Amino acid sequence: MFDPLYVASGFGVGLLVGMTGVGGGSLMTPLLILLFGVHPSTAVGTDLLYAAATKTAGSVVHGWSRSVHWPAVLRLACGSIPASALTLLVLWKLDLKSDAERSMVNLVLCFALLLTATSLIFRKSLMERYRRRLEQVDARATAIATVATGIVLGVLVSISSVGAGAVGVTVLLLLYPRLPMATIVGSDIAHAVPLTLVAGIGHWALGDVDWALMGVLLLGSLPGIVIGSYSATRVPETLLRLTLACVLFAVTGKIVFAELNLSTVFVTALAWTH
Repeated sequence: MFDPLYVASGFGVGLLVGMTGVGGGSLMTPLLILLFGVHPSTAVGTDLLYAAATKTAGSVVHGWSRSVHWPAVLRLACGSIPASALTLLVLWKLDLKSDAERSMVNLVLCFALLLTATSLIFRKSLMERYRRRLEQVDARATAIATVATGIVLGVLVSISSVGAGAVGVTVLLLLYPRLPMATIVGSDIAHAVPLTLVAGIGHWALGDVDWALMGVLLLGSLPGIVIGSYSATRVPETLLRLTLACVLFAVTGKIVFAELNLSTVFVTALAWTH
């Protein structure tokens, strides 16, 4: 299944991820659902393993550069990995099919996209307002808050594949205000690797991974990430964040509109049957 459009999509998403550090799941999953008509669960599962593969390389580079705060990564993982496993177990027990499964994934996906877009827009103002206060929080409270953040990310990522990037970076910036930005990004990427891997394996066990599709996407995304990373310093960060946020809001609106149309069709069909 070698489709140039899939390769081009992988390249475009990889380019944006390389330039912004976020946007992999929040762009690739909606793209697969809206543009290519992939079932939401398959899109999520495929994107999770796709993200695990691409972010492993970034994690290695950051680890080699010593720009990873491993205590924060461990705390996040202590919350996210169990939460991911529990979420996948619930999905397996519910055994949702067809329209119910599609609606649930789309609902959580919309919430995660809105949360990601909001964190991109208001990150700077949040930092200015709360950073000084959070610098005075004791280490124990910071550790507890980090684990709690991991739990939330574990649930969001396992259902929608979205949230580990912009949301994770924003929270880490607030909880660890003394760390440099490179270390924040490196820590977020390092945490995303085991989370997306565990969640992706869970979706694979549920039959929600298209391996051929993932391979084709990687053909485009790997060179895209390299080029995007090279171009990142040449484009204003604020412009990138606002552009990505606008795209996420537009994608959310498209998913909501599509979901409302599906609901209308479903209700009409029920009315006709009676």
